[in-house]
Amino acid sequence: MTNKDWIQCALMAAIMGLLAPLAIPLAGGVPISLATCIVMLCGSLLGWKKGAWSVLIYLLLGCIGIPVFAGYTAGIGHILGPSGGFLIGYLILVFVVGKCNQTVSRLIVGMIIGNVCLYAFGILWFLIVSQSTIMAALTWCVLPFIPGDVCKMVVVAILSPILWKSLPFLNRNFTRV
Repeated sequence: MTNKDWIQCALMAAIMGLLAPLAIPLAGGVPISLATCIVMLCGSLLGWKKGAWSVLIYLLLGCIGIPVFAGYTAGIGHILGPSGGFLIGYLILVFVVGKCNQTVSRLIVGMIIGNVCLYAFGILWFLIVSQSTIMAALTWCVLPFIPGDVCKMVVVAILSPILWKSLPFLNRNFTRV
């Protein structure tokens, strides 16, 4: 990767670090935050490879103590805790979205598939860490998030084509239909 690529990755990680902490805490330990929106936008704008690096940088910043996780928290305990599967799952989400970012219709499909994968990985992690039931995990980790995640997907689907056109330095050669 070039210096320009690393700068783009760092910039998206910084945007994640600024917006992801804005969160609404919920029972069960998994908060509603803007992180998934930024992760999907990151995959849309940078593709899977640079997007994954951006998310990894963000996760490493949080692990070393910089308060970039939901609610302005930090530390390796968040990765190891109930919401850790969702944090690590951001890598899956950005990968799927980044692989499907050639057109708006493919982007939407990628965001849906990516969120399903994120939920699956996050729920599995939550079940292992919390030793709760599947119904409890679905109640705490999926149902409250579906409306917000649908709204985030709509926002990303609207913003992406605008940003694809207005940010030529991304060197994207996609059809954008």
